[in-house]
Amino acid sequence: MNHLLITGGAGFIGSNFVRYMLRKYPHLKITNLDALTYAGNLDNLKDIESDSRYRFVHGNICDEKKVAEAMEGCDAVVNFAAETHVDRSIHEGGVFVETDVRGVFVLCEEARKRNVKRFLHISTDEVYGSRLEGYFKETDMLSPSSPYSSAKAGGELLARSYFVTYKLPVLVTRSSNNFGPYQYPEKLIPLFTTNLIENKPVPVYGDGKQVRDWLYVEDQCDGLDLVLQKGEVGEIYNCGSHNEEFNINVTKAILKLLGKGDDLITYVQDRPGHDRRYAVDTDKIQKLGWKRQHNFMQGLEKTVKWYVENEAWWHAIKQKQADYKAWMEKQYGA
Repeated sequence: MNHLLITGGAGFIGSNFVRYMLRKYPHLKITNLDALTYAGNLDNLKDIESDSRYRFVHGNICDEKKVAEAMEGCDAVVNFAAETHVDRSIHEGGVFVETDVRGVFVLCEEARKRNVKRFLHISTDEVYGSRLEGYFKETDMLSPSSPYSSAKAGGELLARSYFVTYKLPVLVTRSSNNFGPYQYPEKLIPLFTTNLIENKPVPVYGDGKQVRDWLYVEDQCDGLDLVLQKGEVGEIYNCGSHNEEFNINVTKAILKLLGKGDDLITYVQDRPGHDRRYAVDTDKIQKLGWKRQHNFMQGLEKTVKWYVENEAWWHAIKQKQADYKAWMEKQYGA
């Protein structure tokens, strides 16, 4: 592969992947198609924006003309573009269906016309639903619980149908909770870290005993690159780290790293349909040669340090978040 189209490349995982691929492959060209919705941020890629191998196209994956423009000359596609926040999906489900399902259709159609060599679709472990014991395998039934995870399930099933029907060389990854630099501060780790830097309370849902498997974003990039290069088309690959932690334990670890006390924890009403535990079996991707390089605390220390050192990056974002929250409360109530 010589030229990648990366959709959603101005977002959290996408921007980390753009940087990772340009660093690893000196002769690779990358086109980044991003709509720059609230979570897309060109500041995420300021350090590589002048690289001659990199091109940015401002556009939505639902826009057929923009997709065709961005895919021109590309021999592989990696689709990160998605609406991803569960809380938002509870109030704005239609937006998630539009991007996470119809957008995948538009991408697949254009990729089919152009006979791309690889089409890697990034999904999520949330499509499986919740599991109190054991680990989900790629062949397990999907049972999504939120409008977000349901839309992601629909998108990946549509992508895989293009492999069956049209022989489009589709690969799918289902990843566990990512964390690391440049993550939009609405997810647990960046939200709690930035709140605590500002000496503000952190809202823990319910009893805080929800379990998530935390995957440091650099390890995710390693895994995605490996699947893109060596994965078998038509197959699904779980990507998780077996760094399982209760949400409350994650919260207390961040408190400790920042020298804050438990008095800043505020327990709030649990959100509707909140899955108790996600955990995936990773034997399949490990057989390709992948192994995570960071345990949870190693990744968390690097992440917290990054947010401490990059306050200018997230401070403006949080102001916009506050404005959005005020609008949501006006529309739907507190």
